[in-house]
Amino acid sequence: MIFKSKLKNIYLFLITISVISVVVSCDNPNDIVAPPPDVGFVPNKTVEIIPFDDLLDLTQEQTFKYFWDFAEPISGLAREDSSRPNIITTGGSGFAIASFVVGVERGWITREEAINRLKTVLSFLEKAQKYHGAFSHWYDNSGNTIPFSTLDDGGDIVETALLMQGLLIARQFFSENTSLESEIRNRITSIWEDVEWTWYTQGQNTITWHWSPTNNFNINLGVRGWNESLIVYVLAAASPTFSINVDTYVEGWTRNGAMVNTGTFYDTYLPLGENFGGPLFFSHYSFIGINPTNLSDQFTNYFDQNKAHSLINYKHCIENPYEYAGYSENNWGITASSNYNSYSAHSPTNDLGVIAPTAALSSFPYTPVESKKALEFFYYNLNDNLWGEFGFYDAFSIHHNWYSEKYIAIDQGPILLMIENYRTQLLWNLFMKDEDILRGLNKLEFDF
Repeated sequence: MIFKSKLKNIYLFLITISVISVVVSCDNPNDIVAPPPDVGFVPNKTVEIIPFDDLLDLTQEQTFKYFWDFAEPISGLAREDSSRPNIITTGGSGFAIASFVVGVERGWITREEAINRLKTVLSFLEKAQKYHGAFSHWYDNSGNTIPFSTLDDGGDIVETALLMQGLLIARQFFSENTSLESEIRNRITSIWEDVEWTWYTQGQNTITWHWSPTNNFNINLGVRGWNESLIVYVLAAASPTFSINVDTYVEGWTRNGAMVNTGTFYDTYLPLGENFGGPLFFSHYSFIGINPTNLSDQFTNYFDQNKAHSLINYKHCIENPYEYAGYSENNWGITASSNYNSYSAHSPTNDLGVIAPTAALSSFPYTPVESKKALEFFYYNLNDNLWGEFGFYDAFSIHHNWYSEKYIAIDQGPILLMIENYRTQLLWNLFMKDEDILRGLNKLEFDF
């Protein structure tokens, strides 16, 4: 669904500028700055200006609470969203597991607390319904599959990959020579090595997204690039037990090179993917663990790809071709999220006037200056409407005077984790040390 109609502004806005005496530096994104004044919004209250590093700390810690304090209590895993607390999400739980590592490093929880939570998580995952080792998109707290759709009642290899990404990060982190940590590593390894990646190829050179014992491969959706799913092929190649060959990657994922885009959008060259880049989560999910900085192949350098994607998204909001009220260099970020009607994979070609904080904030590694502008605007200017118990709510639209009142796991996770990669590269460093992952990347002929 591509939204093409131009809309006219429906609000008359007043400009209120509060002059705040602070040190401003355009060169250093870590300086304390006042939130830039923006046409169209008057803050409901005065919010204290704090050092930028403190604001990053606050954003990460508050977001972490979604995965720690709001975790589903029996499984210890992530709830799909705050409006559906009885549904456990597999991909979002991969983000949750990675968040435990950040929580320990940042001192929000102890190492012992994380290990105890992981033991609960692993016990749940070991007994949960699986489909040739792969997990479903959704579960109840007994480990039974909740169908995601009519035909989607079995294994979801993309969600499984996002879960494995988090588990392998944890396997690297909990590396101490103790019986408890050794147990954690061994149990993770068992779950990891049970995933039958080759089953999901159907004997062909493409990985298929879904399989179930009742519907077989009837959805028949190939995992093909460019989108959020690079992690699937990297893990499938990395598997010590059910590894794919490089031909499956080339023919399936790259579509023999057809994923290449040679276009320029808003004066920015885009190496891969659909025109204008698609939803911004494409540049986040696989790169929780995979470090794109020096990752390259015959098609592109993947940091360049993700930076270009982020900048096109940013420039689209400045250009604002649909004339949505509130869009600016400070208020940007379009990706899959909730909206005033339901949910949509928002992008520059499916722009409904909805901004999702996860889009700009999860892009910090690629666009630190631009993402800083967004973070300060979201927190200082929109605080009353956008900030809550678990950080920033999922999405909003100034144009439609709509603000979400819920959190979604797959949107909260990248905020916390990609900010951490921007600050310390913690998750990248852990994942990229894994011997299985290194073997998989080499097998797919990446330089890194």
